[in-house]
Amino acid sequence: MSAPANVYPDSPRVAVGAVVFRADRVLLVLRGSPPARGTWAIPGGSVRLGESLRAAAERETFEETGVIVRAGAPIYTFEVVERDPRGAVRFHYVIVDLAAEYVSGSPRAGDDALDARWVSATELAELPVNPATRRLLRRQSGFS
Repeated sequence: MSAPANVYPDSPRVAVGAVVFRADRVLLVLRGSPPARGTWAIPGGSVRLGESLRAAAERETFEETGVIVRAGAPIYTFEVVERDPRGAVRFHYVIVDLAAEYVSGSPRAGDDALDARWVSATELAELPVNPATRRLLRRQSGFS
């Protein structure tokens, strides 16, 4: 059995996230797969060939959370490069987070998310949050 295509890639992978606020809370998922397994992050995932960033953010958010969103413009870009003990690149993602508007639905964990929920700034301080997510939320909304 071979490794999934995102592990030990031959080139960087493009991924998206949807930054969704509702009633002073942000939609987050608990990652169930590497990289960032076990941390809370913006919902999202890989862009499929031929898929727009907006369409990918809307699809991935629905798959991971059951929440329907309308994705807007990019607001944050970062990369994740994870190497194994030998120094080989295990993961390399270029991630584009887009602002998104809540349309409908209640969060529930789906796809590779272990949990999904609306998180307040106070709750965020108590959770193991992906460092890139924390930087983004501090910059965009004053969440710490």
